[in-house]
Amino acid sequence: MPFVDSNHMRTYFEWSGEEGLPVLVLSNSLGADLSMWDAQIDEFAKHFRVLRYDTRGHGRSATTAGTYTIEQLGGDVIAMLDALNLRRAAFCGLSMGGMIGQWLAIHAPQYLERLILANTAAKIGTVEIWNARIRTVLEAGMQAVVPSILYRWFTHEYRALYPGTVAATSRMLEAANPIGYTACCAAVRDMDLREFVHRIDVPTLVIAGAEDIATSPVEGRFLADRIAGAQYVCLHAAHLSNIEAAREFTASAIWFLKSERKEETWMKTDAMSKG
Repeated sequence: MPFVDSNHMRTYFEWSGEEGLPVLVLSNSLGADLSMWDAQIDEFAKHFRVLRYDTRGHGRSATTAGTYTIEQLGGDVIAMLDALNLRRAAFCGLSMGGMIGQWLAIHAPQYLERLILANTAAKIGTVEIWNARIRTVLEAGMQAVVPSILYRWFTHEYRALYPGTVAATSRMLEAANPIGYTACCAAVRDMDLREFVHRIDVPTLVIAGAEDIATSPVEGRFLADRIAGAQYVCLHAAHLSNIEAAREFTASAIWFLKSERKEETWMKTDAMSKG
């Protein structure tokens, strides 16, 4: 299996796409693993050398002791890129992955060609909410929070139409390591970049979900308005917009990553935005 031993841990990763294509890194949400990008991988691999990885405490990557920080999770990405001898890459992160992307763009922009921040925010939730979730998972396991997570991740309409996908997502969440999950909850709880995101100078696309109650379109607009030149797309979806609006998400990402002229970018964004 492909692992990188760096930053005092073992990170699991997978490659897709031909060697020589521009590299695109995909970073998962809290509670998910790299399989959350399955709906994108075939199309992305036509254009990019795609590097998917499991965040520390998730999937097949190591779960280390103690609570984590976004700085630590961002450091894992830098260490992985260095170990794979990758100088620069595009980065697409959703939710927690988007928080990692923000940190990288502020503190290590030399690694990033372009940045996609999907269904994320400069600060997510409150200390009280995260502490309650951490306590629930440690006391009762992942099963105790899965129903409420699925409620936020997918709209009622999608849950009714695609029960198989929702069931598979539920199984992924239930299989998450409670120790790694709660350690990452602490990282999300403690991150607040609201006063720093204006420093991001990497070409950025912000993707929001019109029905996302975890990271609302307002929070997506906050990022887009403060990152110079950032583009903004709002899709008809809840939190996991890459799954619920897979075709639109994939098309938006490919368009942004391959676009060359700023004038075309703005015109395309206006046409694709909803809400």
